[in-house]
Amino acid sequence: MKDLDDDHPDGPSAIFLSEYLLDINDGAGFLSSLSADDQKKVRQLGTRCKVAKGEGVFFQGDPHTGVWILEKGRVRTFYAGPSGREITLAYWSVGHFVGGPEVFGTGRHVWSADALEDCEFLFVSGMSLKRLVREVPDVAIAVINGLVNKGKCYSALIQMLGTRSVSERLRQLLLILAETYGRHEGGQVIIDRTITYDQIASIVGATRQWVTQSLDRLQSEGIVQVTRKEILISDLELLLD
Repeated sequence: MKDLDDDHPDGPSAIFLSEYLLDINDGAGFLSSLSADDQKKVRQLGTRCKVAKGEGVFFQGDPHTGVWILEKGRVRTFYAGPSGREITLAYWSVGHFVGGPEVFGTGRHVWSADALEDCEFLFVSGMSLKRLVREVPDVAIAVINGLVNKGKCYSALIQMLGTRSVSERLRQLLLILAETYGRHEGGQVIIDRTITYDQIASIVGATRQWVTQSLDRLQSEGIVQVTRKEILISDLELLLD
């Protein structure tokens, strides 16, 4: 099955629960915002690495060591509670970095990250990043902009979890997927189904059974149609009701 990113005209996008769709991919230009010379300096101090699909990038409770700038693939960040239940914080795409918030390599990770597909990174250690921030002003700005985006992401998630019902969160996620990856055909918005029911449940904070029942209910109301390969939304306005 093809990746959600493949046909998107503006390139890959991050995904997280938010009411502000226009801000959803801010912070994706960590390296591209730098001059060619500054990018070269970052790459000279970084290390190229690969993480296979399904493997962990870093783990909750482990010491921070630096940041991973994503150059190929997609990464999920998630928190696991004492019971083992997980909630997905965000899906990050090419251009974003993961490994914060303590980007200079102090403290311990408060969440984990794993590869949704085969990924390639430029890893920059905390010590190297601190050196770059001191020597290259635009790197400092890029780091700040990236952390601002992360702060907005997790603030939006907290707001959604605290003020929206699970049903409202599901509807908002469908709107985000439609806005970010949907294509318009015959008056419908079509989303390729590369996201599973389990993944949807982990994002909205529900069980897989609840997601199945809720999507069945939206189908019976004529709002969506779910096939093995696609989610078809007949009217985006109906999702807002």
